[in-house]
Amino acid sequence: MTVEQKSPCVEPFFDPETFAITYVVYETPGSPCAIIDSVLDYDPKSGRTSTVSADRVIDFVRSKNLKLEWILETHAHADHLSAASYIRQQLGGKVAINEMIKTVQGTFKKIFNFEARFRTDGSQFDYLFKRDEVFKVGGLSMKALYVPGHTLADVAYQVGDVIFTGDTLFMPDVGTARCDFPGGNAHSLYRSVRMLLSMPDSTRLFMCHDYPPNGRSPEWESSVGQQRAENIHIRDEISEEAFVAMRVRRDATLDMPVLILPAIQINVRAGGLPPPESDGVHYLKIPINVL
Repeated sequence: MTVEQKSPCVEPFFDPETFAITYVVYETPGSPCAIIDSVLDYDPKSGRTSTVSADRVIDFVRSKNLKLEWILETHAHADHLSAASYIRQQLGGKVAINEMIKTVQGTFKKIFNFEARFRTDGSQFDYLFKRDEVFKVGGLSMKALYVPGHTLADVAYQVGDVIFTGDTLFMPDVGTARCDFPGGNAHSLYRSVRMLLSMPDSTRLFMCHDYPPNGRSPEWESSVGQQRAENIHIRDEISEEAFVAMRVRRDATLDMPVLILPAIQINVRAGGLPPPESDGVHYLKIPINVL
């Protein structure tokens, strides 16, 4: 089954605190829609969450009279908390991710010593995509492209001439995602990106994050042709061996993301909180000298 060549409407929402971009994807006003990579606001100083970012997205969906069918995750993010659970409460829809999230859950259950009843079968999500599975958003056909490398469970979403790349690619002057998280692999990322860049040059690519260098304004859309010609890490003339060597050197210099500890604990639960303890409070853990 092939993806219909119907170009969707795409509405981006940039979050300046986490440099993340959430997308609403739909056919026309009044049609079904999908939300990709939602953000739950989190203050690491106080441990408080808020829904300002998610409410902006919800307000847009309601203003266009859209029906939310899918709440899509490109992976279990390490740099922002997912608002998937909150958005599902407000608008309905199914929370979905790649089926390899089960392996990611198993890894982080050990790292965080999650409660014994935490399940590593992906059942916190409403749906798990198989490799390159095709699904519907109203009259649009979308394809969940398996793109491991940044993590084991990364997926990009293709609809018509548009691909939402997740953390495989950034804007050409930023490059590519790191590969040093548990389950990451630079060889896999290179092959995943080259698969995406085998699409027609005019294919529109939407980034999951932008970290603007040199004071430029945030951007989130490029094209296959632009990435092949200009990406500082993985343009056409860069070999797999050169890319892997660069990625390993660079990753060794990077700090952990500010929100990795709270984000992973929430995101492997499909945006849900850990179960409350005996006092009724939800707690997050900080493993010492583990990551």
